[in-house]
Amino acid sequence: MAKMNWSAELDTGIEVIDKQHRRILDYINQLHDSRTSGHAHEEVGKVIDELIDYTLSHFAFEESLQEEAHYPFYKAHKRVHEIFTKRVGDFRTRFALGEDVSEELHHLLVTWLINHIKRDDADYVKSVKANMQDQEAFVAKKKSFFGRLFG
Repeated sequence: MAKMNWSAELDTGIEVIDKQHRRILDYINQLHDSRTSGHAHEEVGKVIDELIDYTLSHFAFEESLQEEAHYPFYKAHKRVHEIFTKRVGDFRTRFALGEDVSEELHHLLVTWLINHIKRDDADYVKSVKANMQDQEAFVAKKKSFFGRLFG
């Protein structure tokens, strides 16, 4: 198990998503640090709980962007998220039963972060960015219109 650094090849180009993905990297490094601390069990439990809450909110946000952009593989992407969420839930159960899951969870997160971002997330970026630009153009047009009326 090793600490991980963010690399530019993990950037999607969507700032809000990249910030969220960096948080997953933080969890990976917290798991690494927990192995060397005197409170490993408590820290691993905390990471698992935070990870579950975080991934649910991150996945919901990511899926909403995809849905709004009419991303054609939205349902398949959502299914991948559901499978990952179930796996993390299984880790929580195993941890609660006293099993040391830190190394296996660390491996899952590293693999997920790299593979999911580079493959699955990279596929939706073009659709989501185009939709975001369309929305920004719409808002700018409305501001211009109302600025002329009330300016």
